[in-house]
Amino acid sequence: MSATTEWLLVIAFLEVIMELHMHSHHMENRLPDWPAAAVSGFAAGAVVMVLELLWSTLFMDTSPWITSRMVAAIVLGPDTMQAGTFSVGVVAVALATHYVLGIVLGLILATIIAPFHFDSSVGMILLTGAVFGLVVYLFNFYGMARFFSWFAEMRGWATVVAHLIFGMTAAIIYWKLERPIGQ
Repeated sequence: MSATTEWLLVIAFLEVIMELHMHSHHMENRLPDWPAAAVSGFAAGAVVMVLELLWSTLFMDTSPWITSRMVAAIVLGPDTMQAGTFSVGVVAVALATHYVLGIVLGLILATIIAPFHFDSSVGMILLTGAVFGLVVYLFNFYGMARFFSWFAEMRGWATVVAHLIFGMTAAIIYWKLERPIGQ
């Protein structure tokens, strides 16, 4: 997928969000349900991690540990990616990193959903999650790739879809788990 196509997708999603915001969703002083947000990010991270392992093993004919090594390299450095074999230490660091990032992203998503009442319907929550996932993809694979150059090789439709799934999964789980403050 070309960078132009990706930016056109972003612009289209942002136009939809701006239109929805102008017509129905006004910001209020409403706090997120923090535990629900953390659990939703953790669970969505787990879903995507399992899907990535299955995808790389079943369809890409590559080692399922390559993605784990790329994630672990954020903490351990780029030398971590040299071997393509299984390593308990590398996988443990990758899991911890992936889950911490998932939780942080779940918290960020909830701070967007709650004050704008994007949890008003299933469609709205899924759209919000999809847009969030796309923004996270662009941030990770275009912004953060400046610091972690190995992210650039993961750009493409499969990674976009994984981030859309992450965002939508985190949003729908948050929607199902959230409780109004005071309950």
